[in-house]
Amino acid sequence: MSIQEKSSGMNYAPKGPQGKTKKVCGKGDFPIGVIGLDHGHIYGMCNGLTEVGAEIKAVYDPDPEKLAAFRKLYPKARAASCDTEILEDPEIRLIASAPVPVLRGDLGLRTMKCGKDYFTDKPPFTTKTQLESARHLTKETGLFYAVYYSERIHVEASVLAERLINDGAIGRVVQVINIAPHRISLDKRPPWFFDKSQYGGIIVDIGSHQIEQFLYYTKAKDARVDSSRVANYHCKQYKGFEDFGDTCLTADNGAVSYMRVDWLNPDGLGAWGDGRLFVLGTEGYIEVRKYIDVARDLEGDNLFLVDHKGEHFYNAAGKEGFPFFGKFIKDCLERTRTAYSQETAFKAIELALEAQEKAVVVE
Repeated sequence: MSIQEKSSGMNYAPKGPQGKTKKVCGKGDFPIGVIGLDHGHIYGMCNGLTEVGAEIKAVYDPDPEKLAAFRKLYPKARAASCDTEILEDPEIRLIASAPVPVLRGDLGLRTMKCGKDYFTDKPPFTTKTQLESARHLTKETGLFYAVYYSERIHVEASVLAERLINDGAIGRVVQVINIAPHRISLDKRPPWFFDKSQYGGIIVDIGSHQIEQFLYYTKAKDARVDSSRVANYHCKQYKGFEDFGDTCLTADNGAVSYMRVDWLNPDGLGAWGDGRLFVLGTEGYIEVRKYIDVARDLEGDNLFLVDHKGEHFYNAAGKEGFPFFGKFIKDCLERTRTAYSQETAFKAIELALEAQEKAVVVE
């Protein structure tokens, strides 16, 4: 199956549009290592980084099949014999990783202790202990612990939404509603996918995406978890698994949020998920249909804006690009902070962990 196939969320890997993707560094300026290929998001992460100038020097995963599949797409990446070989390579500046979620936090600590920046798939942690250790080490070292919150940074309509909000198109943002159904594809999931101790729970695993968007679009520093729920409605054969979760939040600046995540996306949909984002402002509102416009458009990246002047439609596909990756590499090289906020990245997962912990279990 091609990693570009939109029906599979686990293997969906966007590519930057022609004309909107430019190199930000020269050949050999930004060699990276890849460790952990358990989630297909690693391909989206590597696409984003290599398109703007990163070069994958080495890759490691204990599974030879995963390793072979990765090197087929990135043949210049040398297969390392162990992760330590990559971590201790003085030329490698950044580690990109997507191992089983429970392993991501410890790998990040090892990476920073080796003097390298870290870029991991979401969720970046499954416990508060991992989070606090990483917080301490980023402050101590000044290194980055970046997170691939792809639903904001790797969706062109989400990039456009952020730009419009920053330009004041809808005034002050007062509410964000995020709906994120996912296709479960049971026959393609590894055993760890169903083990809550490995993936952290549905609000941690998927919901950290939605909470991160809420914080970014509202420019909030913190938020309160007002309520949260989880359930296993359809996958009763997997005891302890969660296929539904929702959360209500109130931010420190007064903005409010509702988010719903689930593994109940029907097979008849032409994409792996029908992600919807609704942003209400004092001067208008935005709706983003991220991956598909049901029964109308398989392309996705559609944005609707209503303001005092009228109704506006934008298709962002091929027009916005993915500015995060170029900014992030420049931040790593120049030690600036333009691509993302470390505090917000950590706060999103902190709130997800809290919401997961407090969640009422619906039978």
